[in-house]
Amino acid sequence: MRRAVVASAALFALLLPLAGAGATRITVYAAASLTQVFPRIDHAPRYSFAGSDQLAAQIRAGAPAAVFASASPKQTELLYHDGLLRKPVVFATNKLIVIVPRSNPAHVHSVYDLRRHGVKVIVGTPTVPVGAYTQRVLDSLGITRDVTANVVDQEPDVKSIVAKIALGQGDAGFVYKTDARTAPGKVKSISIPASGQPNVRYGICLAAASSHKTAAHAFVSKVLGPRGQRILRRYGFLPRTAKR
Repeated sequence: MRRAVVASAALFALLLPLAGAGATRITVYAAASLTQVFPRIDHAPRYSFAGSDQLAAQIRAGAPAAVFASASPKQTELLYHDGLLRKPVVFATNKLIVIVPRSNPAHVHSVYDLRRHGVKVIVGTPTVPVGAYTQRVLDSLGITRDVTANVVDQEPDVKSIVAKIALGQGDAGFVYKTDARTAPGKVKSISIPASGQPNVRYGICLAAASSHKTAAHAFVSKVLGPRGQRILRRYGFLPRTAKR
């Protein structure tokens, strides 16, 4: 009996690597605002979360991404037209909001309060989607000059903005609505008027040069499928065709 157990264990040890050999673990490059939700949709891929512009630059430089999910169609469309990505599709939408520290020391209650002298505002860099969307908000509401004068920091991704506001290193910051949920009890959300709300769309696509297209396509199908869409809603993202 003991010999049989030992023999079975040895056989299992030999077969285990073979069982995993057929599995393809792809690398997914995704916007920082997807950090919480994508692993819930599929925990198998290797994820690289960062600002969409940073990830796009890495893909252009030859990074081994199989899938790219951006917080703006701009990055995916540019890479698609250059032949580096397959045609992108929108998989979710979002809204921009203002967040303030829970204690709200600057007494910010409206996006228009950010015009007051001395209010410390944190935004995304102009090249990252959240930074570009913020600029559209300011331009649409006619408050660009006054708010820009109060900007004390520009961050490379939305997670960094949330972290700094949660720590009280700024009085207010522009982030996606979904990101406020990542710092419960540490920040308060302030809505942006509909007239200033940008059209925040997330695009996803396969890398043209990837050698794992089947696995990459399966991942995209999970994101676009009913279960993936339900999980995105659960984390606060809006439908692909949400009305603005």
